[in-house]
Amino acid sequence: MGPRIEPLRRPPVLFAHRGARAHAPENTIEAFTLAVRLGATGLESDVWLTADGVAVLDHDGVVGGRLRRRPISGLTAADLPPHIPTLEQLYREVGTRHPLSLDVKDPEAVDEVLRVARTAGAVAELWLCHDDLAVLEGWRERSGAAVLVHSTYRGFIDGPPERHAARLRDSGVDAVNLHHTEWSGGLVALYHRFGRLTLGWDAQHDRVIDGLLHQGLDGVYSDHVDRLVDAARRAGSPDDPDAPEVGAPVR
Repeated sequence: MGPRIEPLRRPPVLFAHRGARAHAPENTIEAFTLAVRLGATGLESDVWLTADGVAVLDHDGVVGGRLRRRPISGLTAADLPPHIPTLEQLYREVGTRHPLSLDVKDPEAVDEVLRVARTAGAVAELWLCHDDLAVLEGWRERSGAAVLVHSTYRGFIDGPPERHAARLRDSGVDAVNLHHTEWSGGLVALYHRFGRLTLGWDAQHDRVIDGLLHQGLDGVYSDHVDRLVDAARRAGSPDDPDAPEVGAPVR
């Protein structure tokens, strides 16, 4: 490894992907609750809007068996299986102190997501992710203190990364989220020079998580909360009295 890079956000956020999906059924209240208990400092899910305007958490956005799959957008919240939580239920059952990263699969859901987060007093801990940068830029004015995240691949970025980082800065998009294989220490340092947070997803193995933290990423997404927590402890400075506690709420 090259020299260690310090993140902009200390400590980096340990995002439990779809809750603690390696330990419990994904995107359920059980998974989110367990993730926090295991030491995750952030939660991640995907959000959709039902036919009656309720923001709910599910990955695929469809329900039913293989022969009769129906989109969540065509069903009311009452018609959904009971394991699919609403965003309001997540805040009520798990709390609001941890950063919540939501991949907004249906852009029509963003206003309802913001309404629910404001009611819960959780906008400052809300991270809104989308793959269309223009869509994110359109959310900046109405999203308040929420963190906006461009989730993409390097191959989809138009032009060199310097230009992309400058556009993020100038339009008020706070972070970029890339697959873990696309990050390097130099790329992290570049985005940090523009004051943009760097996030890496699909970090499932110890060596991958260790590498991302060494490169200075500001947040890491994994199915394995236990591996995230262990890696954060390895990357920490136990002799530093001011070092933040792993597993403590991130602010």
